[in-house]
Amino acid sequence: MQTPQTTEFDAIVVGSGISGGWAAKELTEKGLKVLMLERGRNVEHIKDYPNATKGPWEYPHRGGRTQQMIADYPVLRRDYPLNEKNLDFWVNEKESPYTEAKRFDWYRGYHVGGRSLMWGRQSYRWSDFDFEANAREGIAIDWPIRYNDIASWYSYVEKHAGIQGTREGLPHLPDSEFLPGFPLNCGEEHVAAQIKKNYGGKRHLIIGRSANLTQPLPGRGQCQTRNACWLGCTFGAYFSTQSSTLPAAVKTGNLTLKTHAIVHELVYDKDRKRVSGVRVVDALTNEATEYRAKIFFVCASTLNSTWLLMRSARDIWPGGLGSASGALGHNLMDHHFRLGASGSLEGFDDKYYNGRRPTGYYIPRFQNLFGDKRPYLRGFGYQGSASRQGWERAVAELGIGGAFKDSMAQPGSWTIGGTAFGEMLPDHRNMISIDENTRDKWGLPVLKIDCEIGENERMMRKDMTTELAEMFESSGAKNVRTFDNGYTPGQGIHEMGTARMGRDPKTSVLNANNQVWDALNVFVTDGSCMTSAAAVNPSLTYMALTARAADFAVNELNRRNL
Repeated sequence: MQTPQTTEFDAIVVGSGISGGWAAKELTEKGLKVLMLERGRNVEHIKDYPNATKGPWEYPHRGGRTQQMIADYPVLRRDYPLNEKNLDFWVNEKESPYTEAKRFDWYRGYHVGGRSLMWGRQSYRWSDFDFEANAREGIAIDWPIRYNDIASWYSYVEKHAGIQGTREGLPHLPDSEFLPGFPLNCGEEHVAAQIKKNYGGKRHLIIGRSANLTQPLPGRGQCQTRNACWLGCTFGAYFSTQSSTLPAAVKTGNLTLKTHAIVHELVYDKDRKRVSGVRVVDALTNEATEYRAKIFFVCASTLNSTWLLMRSARDIWPGGLGSASGALGHNLMDHHFRLGASGSLEGFDDKYYNGRRPTGYYIPRFQNLFGDKRPYLRGFGYQGSASRQGWERAVAELGIGGAFKDSMAQPGSWTIGGTAFGEMLPDHRNMISIDENTRDKWGLPVLKIDCEIGENERMMRKDMTTELAEMFESSGAKNVRTFDNGYTPGQGIHEMGTARMGRDPKTSVLNANNQVWDALNVFVTDGSCMTSAAAVNPSLTYMALTARAADFAVNELNRRNL
């Protein structure tokens, strides 16, 4: 980490997660002197992954959670992320609270790399079925871009990030620039073949496309199939800021990284209609500093980026920079999930598989496409896997004796399961605002979140279980059961919206190049820019939009338009 010796830069990037890392890489490689501001601590690649190679027996509580952890993390405790293995990668909730008008599970990581260290790495391109959906159905507003506007940028970021997968030629799930894909195992291959036959080739079970290297890239080793990505990868085998974009930015000599730097306001010059700087409070000393630049990339993660816009230029717009649109803070989205089906597979007891593959299968959306009609809009896909049961199946049993122990040393029966991930429609009523009555550790007002799923999502959820159960049963699976563990917005950890892109400054915060309409030298390229959510994981689209916006920004800067 460098300590800034100057407060003047060509560009400032707020946030160091997936989008911020890409912004820093692209801007520095184009010759700009860049300051990256991260509100949390530094996490150095390899050195700061203390648990990456630990065995479960090396943890005091075998990787579980303690009563103290449950008391200290009232939000994180609501789902699987709370455990002792990577607790340091999650935000201190007492220092950084938020207000819930309705329950919203906001899982955050405040450190260099952000959630790029913990993400699920599922990486899918959007298609024009997604970009055109709002306009076609009269929902919210139209995206200002189409697939052709971003396709080359998908290719650009994929080659650097490293995406494994298989070419399928599906119009609704465009192929990427793939590294060799992980193979499906024999159970998955069987079900894939049956689904293809039973549904006339209209449904597909493919390997889940993920940002895991199956071949080395410069400075990064290939995946060792340990399936411990969420602890940090010492091999650099999955895409993160630390393994990929930050080293590239540092290599240029043009990057200054400042940690513990909480950006709480963009300084707006009303005469120039541009932002001239950022106001920062040091998280350790509370010292205030103002840094100045020509262009700004706001990549603090969906809700924090919008919080920053809401805190800026309030002398001009009481609702903050971008609020003249009436859209700032609105149309918060996530992916709803936590439901699906499972069953057992027979006839494969003489077969097994190698390693712990870091991805499973994927069944792309098939609803409301190619003649399929549903009583709801949009659709969902499935992520899952087939596997053989291990010794854990005996934990609840009372068996004793040598024969029992011998049987537990052998793999159990084959099972297959899957979880549906559904699209959430943009809804103006799903929103965030600033709660001036609640303050964080640094005296800054926190966010208030008011979000819930609607009738469209509730109707969709009925199909999300039954369709998968039907596919499993028709493929020969036995003992098929459905499950629905309930869902609360935020649990998908795919926050999107609240500063959407659009074609008109009266209805959108950002234009087609991710510029704030009222301050064209400010670019917002993380999840807050999303105009709709699609059914696929969004991070690959953030990468492509960021690289595209950085290229545009530098060209405009060179033309003296910014």
